[in-house]
Amino acid sequence: MRSTRSIEILCLALASLVLVWSGALLQKPWPVSGLLLLFAVAIVTFRARRFFPGHTRARLSIESWSMVLFITAVLWFTGKSASPLFNLYLLPIILSALTMGRLTTLLQVGVIALCHLLLASATPGLDVMSLVYASRAVGQLAPFLLVAYLTTTLSADIAEARERIENLAQTDSMTGLYNLRMFNEIWQREHASAERDRETYAMLLIDIDQLKDINDTFGHEAGNSAITLVAQCLQRSIRGTDSAGRFGGDEFTVLLPGASQEVAESVVKRIRHNVYKTTLDLRSRMIRCSVSIGVVTFPKDGRDMRELMSAADHRMYRDKELRRTPGAQASV
Repeated sequence: MRSTRSIEILCLALASLVLVWSGALLQKPWPVSGLLLLFAVAIVTFRARRFFPGHTRARLSIESWSMVLFITAVLWFTGKSASPLFNLYLLPIILSALTMGRLTTLLQVGVIALCHLLLASATPGLDVMSLVYASRAVGQLAPFLLVAYLTTTLSADIAEARERIENLAQTDSMTGLYNLRMFNEIWQREHASAERDRETYAMLLIDIDQLKDINDTFGHEAGNSAITLVAQCLQRSIRGTDSAGRFGGDEFTVLLPGASQEVAESVVKRIRHNVYKTTLDLRSRMIRCSVSIGVVTFPKDGRDMRELMSAADHRMYRDKELRRTPGAQASV
């Protein structure tokens, strides 16, 4: 929005200078001064009153089309289609290309082409049906079309790069699950919401059993494959409203909003089943993995996040001890 304000002020300043230097302000003082004053008031009012709060796209669209109308009116007083200010149309085109997308921008270029035809038809001595006009129109409008295409392409590339950067900042590169920082943010929001609305939620802390043995026997790449396998099983085992994250190393955590102890236990069974039935093919050996899981629910197992994490960690290691038996990993 700050960039839009700068573009509008630049457009107003350039138009004012040319209107003064060309003598248009002296020849037609009331229409010209009224036009400049109206656009200036519109800029100030639109910023001061904050129209369409939360609808930035709608505001940008209105301002972009307002600039097209203002520039067309300025061209009418400064030589019409032969005006030295004709390239001012590039400002709303660039604004639209950066914010509104390719379809809207091309529509705007089409409207500008119609404005060019309107201005040319009102220019004395110019036949809009002649080849002379056609060649001039193509020469003036073709750069607009090129700028619109290139700028929308650049804007799309920037948006894609920004999305990738945001994903990298939020997810673990190996598993695609939330990283620790992002998961903690989600957990904090859910905890605050549950406290405020007196609701419940469950959290699972998950650790891969005997991952060190896999690393020692088959190498770290095999261990990474086991971590990825468990992450995929977690994603298949939870609802769309649940959140799974990699807590670090071979530990994962799952947040189940609104879940009771019974619901959490059913998710635990589903995770164990999905992990065990999915095998790793390591050096022609089929290896089954297993996981240890600690389950806590809010507020039953604690009202503080640190207390809940401590309880989940304790229960996970207790589960690991209870389930630790020889041959926990077996060949199929």
